[in-house]
Amino acid sequence: MTDCSASNFPSGAPEEPSWSRRGFLLSAAALAAVPVLVAADPAVAAQELPDFPANVALYRSAYRNWVGEITADGLWACAPDGPDQVVDVVNWAWRHGWTVRARGSAHGWSPLTITAGTPSDAPVLLVDTAPHLTGLSLDSTTAVRAGTGVTLEALLTFLEEHGLGVTAAPAPGDLTLGGALAIDAHGTAVPAKGEQRLPGHTYGSLSNLVLSLTAVVWDEASGAYVLRTYDRDEADCAALLTHLGRSLVTEVVLRVGANVNLRCVSRTDIPAAELFAAPGSDGRTLASYLEQSGRVEAIWFAFTEYPWFKVWSVAPTRPLTSRHVTSPYNYPFSDNVPTVVADLVGRMTSDAAWYLAPVLGNAQSDAAALGLVATLSADIWGPSKNTLLYIKPTTLRVTANGYAVLTTRAQVQRVVAEFTSFYRERLTAYAALGRFPVNGSVEIRVTGLDDPADVELDGARAPLLSALRPSDAHPEWDTAVWLDVLTLPGTPYAEAFLRELERFLLRTYDGEHALTRVEWSKGWAYTDEAVWSDEEVLSSAVPASFGETVWGRAGGTLDRLDPHRVFGNAFLDRLLR
Repeated sequence: MTDCSASNFPSGAPEEPSWSRRGFLLSAAALAAVPVLVAADPAVAAQELPDFPANVALYRSAYRNWVGEITADGLWACAPDGPDQVVDVVNWAWRHGWTVRARGSAHGWSPLTITAGTPSDAPVLLVDTAPHLTGLSLDSTTAVRAGTGVTLEALLTFLEEHGLGVTAAPAPGDLTLGGALAIDAHGTAVPAKGEQRLPGHTYGSLSNLVLSLTAVVWDEASGAYVLRTYDRDEADCAALLTHLGRSLVTEVVLRVGANVNLRCVSRTDIPAAELFAAPGSDGRTLASYLEQSGRVEAIWFAFTEYPWFKVWSVAPTRPLTSRHVTSPYNYPFSDNVPTVVADLVGRMTSDAAWYLAPVLGNAQSDAAALGLVATLSADIWGPSKNTLLYIKPTTLRVTANGYAVLTTRAQVQRVVAEFTSFYRERLTAYAALGRFPVNGSVEIRVTGLDDPADVELDGARAPLLSALRPSDAHPEWDTAVWLDVLTLPGTPYAEAFLRELERFLLRTYDGEHALTRVEWSKGWAYTDEAVWSDEEVLSSAVPASFGETVWGRAGGTLDRLDPHRVFGNAFLDRLLR
């Protein structure tokens, strides 16, 4: 690992004062806690929410996103016990001028659910999906019917019990299915050399597995909101497959296929200069592993040289050196913040000791390298779920930006090399000025695009607003490189630094040989001081990345299905105008 002694720090950095981890640990515990629900006083509820459906219990609730950067206290909330009650709640909201925001696990960053500064007396009703919209059943041997409040861990466990699975999935198991589909959640997978896609599987997003969905939509004939089921070959379904919270889906039917056993080998011995080398370089490059296995992920901690590099491969039987894992979350050193990391984060956040970013990066890198050995987790094997899911709510909570660069499979190493080179150069330049905007990691994943043929339904349509939607202008693009940069909330100069990265991506991959799209759930549209605020990115770059026709069709469909904007908020209204 790279040595980070005091000589790496800018002159005049303060000496280590006495301090404690208490502030950080208390904050982490608060963020990890389930939101406090306060039973409603019936008299107050009757006054503030007159004529609310009597069979739906009301309560007061706080809203917290993943890192606590977007919060709202004391909002009214409810948990309908089924789709019919959801419709009753939505119609009440429409008649009384309220908006409805579906809440799953709130494991996201962007203001798609609640916007910053939402007051407790705002006419905003949270509809919790996780308590009751959790049904799971097999529709056939190749399809599963699922409520949108079910977690990905519960869904994948159910599938595993029936010999079924998915090719790839996001790492956190606590995501609700509805939330994952709303923002085209993805994992990391493309076909390895010689690999054929299995029936019922996709290398794209989870949204690309949808066969049908049931949503609450406006019905002109009845003059009310109703439940309607849309099949994948219907035009309106294309807008609902990735709706960004601009609709409310209660149930989906997913195409699934036979489960597979996966081996996941973690390495910490390949220097970033080799792994992210220019295309055509010899050695252990990311593209070379992609060719061999099709499934890779690089986690490169700031100010270090050796990324934590994961390589998954399909392995029907257990390799001799692999440890058989029978449950997910096999990296306890990552799921539970190590003491040395907690100590450093506590000092950085409580004492503004941001210059410790190189020490924190090396501490995280060392914790991964040592933890993989200590927990026998460097080479694991088992049913797909057990190697795909590895993030718990107890992990270190950081803010993240996110982008997908659409390109050809042959250009993946070029994208990775260009991005990491720019990132390293800018990080070094900032550090030379005594500025440390990144104290987390760069994460790189690679997926296929959303090919609607994967669901094997005639006429199936691609999700309109998925970042993995294929480009009409460049049908040769078949791959997306996902790029994320993670740092602690409140880190000075982070927004300015991330704005530079965003501008680089939009400028370099502008639609000629590759194309940048934003990752909906994370950070984008940076100014020097804020995120989700750059007007040019919001009103021009993001729509242009999908094309005027597609963007207009999506917004028009979502408006028509919800003309009263019951499923809206100020940010979505600004984005989809």
